[in-house]
Amino acid sequence: MVEQTSSPRSTRAKTVLFIWNNLPRFLLLAMIVLIGLLFVSINKKNEIIAAAKVSEVKPEKPAINVVTLTLSPTTIHDRINLPGSIEPWTRLRLMSKIGGTITEVLLREGDRVKKGDVLARIEATDYKIALDRAEAAYKLAKSEYLRDKSIYEKGVIPTSALEAKKTTMQTARADYENAKLLYSRTTVTSPMDGIIRRMDAKIGLQLSPGDPIAEILEIDRVKGVVGIPESDVTAVRRLDKINITVQALDNRKISAKVHFLSPSPETIARLYNLELEIDNRDGEILPGMFIRADIVKKSVKGAIVVPFYSVVSRNKEQFVYIEEDGIARKRPVQLGIMEKWMVRITEGLNPGDRLIVEGHRDVEDGQKVKVVQAVSRLEELTL
Repeated sequence: MVEQTSSPRSTRAKTVLFIWNNLPRFLLLAMIVLIGLLFVSINKKNEIIAAAKVSEVKPEKPAINVVTLTLSPTTIHDRINLPGSIEPWTRLRLMSKIGGTITEVLLREGDRVKKGDVLARIEATDYKIALDRAEAAYKLAKSEYLRDKSIYEKGVIPTSALEAKKTTMQTARADYENAKLLYSRTTVTSPMDGIIRRMDAKIGLQLSPGDPIAEILEIDRVKGVVGIPESDVTAVRRLDKINITVQALDNRKISAKVHFLSPSPETIARLYNLELEIDNRDGEILPGMFIRADIVKKSVKGAIVVPFYSVVSRNKEQFVYIEEDGIARKRPVQLGIMEKWMVRITEGLNPGDRLIVEGHRDVEDGQKVKVVQAVSRLEELTL
């Protein structure tokens, strides 16, 4: 007779029986988890060891060689440099006032003339005859008037007769003066000092009133004409003198006096003509020469000024690097007016800062630098 084992009836007994029956599976699972954790731990240690080895063999970056500028307050000018040209102070077109044939031309193009110098002569025979006739008529009318005046004083002739003689004399005198004027115009003279640019008069040429005889330029003083943009008119209006450079004369620099600023634009580009008075008694400056006007609109004293190339622009940010105890430090800056290759820093720098002006493109914030040259004046950077 077989004895049957009874099944456990309590919960505890059932749990013990379940664990006992599945113990091999639990041991296998625990071993798998343990092996996984051990594998992860080994990988982490390997990574730490590899990183340590890399850091040990990674060379330290050498210090960057730089040139520094010690900043100090200076003066900067807000200026514009504009092109212009030379024009004669006066351009005179001399026209004939009478008709006639030119009989003589005494000067030619390029000659200098003084006021009153004879340029040409017009045939004067007809005008001389008319002058003699008018003179004779005037003398006759004058003598008749004087005779009748003496008779009138004796009460022989009426007042109306004397007035008629007087009117006749005055008319004859006017005709005589007009004949003298026309006769004088047969000799064409220069109305001013200058130089003959063009001589239209030719011997044998038949003139009518209003025909051109010559063109005379006054160049003992000349005008420098410069177009001023609308945005700069207000600043230029306050100036008395402007420095110009005449390019054709080896870039000669001249101080010119402001003469006239046009009240309205002269071109479709909306430029206002500025006329400068320039002394030219030596006659070396000729009309048509090109000039450059150096116009200083404003001067700022005590400004912090740096070379424009020392400013780095990146991602809409502008900054510079300064050197502090052998370390490059980044400084955001705000820019102001420019003059040639210099720019004013309105925010971000202070007097005494050592600005990196060379090598700044190769450094980063916090990087070591080696100062190979230190300058204290902007002028030293151009040497």
